[in-house]
Amino acid sequence: MAVAAVSVVLSGCAGGGGSSSSGGSATITYWASNQGSSLDNDKQVLTPVLKKFTDETGIKVNLEVIGWNDLQTRIQTAITSGQGPDVVNIGNTWGAAFQSTGAFTEFDDTNAAAIGGLDRFVKTALDAGGAPGKTPTSVPLYGLAYGLYYNKAMFDKAGLEPPTTWEDLVSDATKLTTGDQWGLTLAAGSYTENIHFAFLTSAQNGGEFYDSSGKPTFNTPENVAGIKRYLDLMQTSKVADPADAQYDNAAQSAADLASGKAAMFLSQNNADTTLKADGMKPGDWGVVPLPAPSDAKAQISTFPAGINISIFNYTKHLPEALKFVKYMTSTDVQSELAEPYSVLPVLSGAEAKFTSDADEAKVFMDAYQNRSKPLPQVASEGDFESTVGKGINNLFAQIATGKNVTDADISSMLDTAQQQVEAAG
Repeated sequence: MAVAAVSVVLSGCAGGGGSSSSGGSATITYWASNQGSSLDNDKQVLTPVLKKFTDETGIKVNLEVIGWNDLQTRIQTAITSGQGPDVVNIGNTWGAAFQSTGAFTEFDDTNAAAIGGLDRFVKTALDAGGAPGKTPTSVPLYGLAYGLYYNKAMFDKAGLEPPTTWEDLVSDATKLTTGDQWGLTLAAGSYTENIHFAFLTSAQNGGEFYDSSGKPTFNTPENVAGIKRYLDLMQTSKVADPADAQYDNAAQSAADLASGKAAMFLSQNNADTTLKADGMKPGDWGVVPLPAPSDAKAQISTFPAGINISIFNYTKHLPEALKFVKYMTSTDVQSELAEPYSVLPVLSGAEAKFTSDADEAKVFMDAYQNRSKPLPQVASEGDFESTVGKGINNLFAQIATGKNVTDADISSMLDTAQQQVEAAG
């Protein structure tokens, strides 16, 4: 079900889409993505942050927090109509698609200088926001990375060390699967989680879903093998509950880790907030990088996930919008928002402050900065995620009912997905 948007206008400014002026001061409209536990929680977190911006600059901000179910559609409507916010948050995997519309301001030399320069940002994070070789139309705002969470008490009881290779992962998970307890829990009904792990396991094999010209290349041996390795956690190794095929979000897997139903799960670092809500305390869980096979072509453990920030090119207040982007990506604001949103810093050299666990912070920061590969930066990226991700959903559903999924089944799914993407393009 779609989530309604929550609006708040700072400094008493009257609301409304787009830019306006009031009392001689510019007002910009900002669409923020839902990063907290609710839209109201986001409003509570952001309101004092934006008030500081107004106090410092005199620029008023009309804030609207929009749920993820609605955000992409709202942005597309604004692109078509030329009416909407001045500044907007986007999922960084949308960067190339939105860039291709021509609806957003480029961070060329002049605009980049106005926000303090692009060299402030972690390179992998900046690269994730648009097509290679193109002037970016979004810059990083919040960073996220994948890791393998594990229940320390369960590992200690079994006398096991956390895995460092894929083979270790399967071995540990097998030893921890007993009775009603599973070695691993998967959000196997979530197409977004499934496409993310299909991409990462393929990347570990040296695979690509698009060639250098942006043409889809879904059905390759590397891609098939990566997806099969992921599926086999449930199918062959039987270390994940077949009921996980109905889990459509990572929060359900987090609950299994917290309750002791499962010993490990794969998630982004914002899972910390969920685990705490489920009754775990910092120190009850540990995190290691997503393991790669011992013969992996690349030690990839995540893609540089996260949220970027963009300026619509119809804005009548570009200087004010640029000041706002500079402020939101400043060291102070990044630090202030790190803990409530459980996010990684997007600035080079910045420390991770989303957790007090230095080892956990190190794992995620190293993954984000050094062991990451961006998802395909192509205009059809959204269709790629949807078609392949939902295809994997169906394969997990078949496994859950006892069907044996073969390489040929995966190849067929990838062929169908590629045909759908090409037809949509």
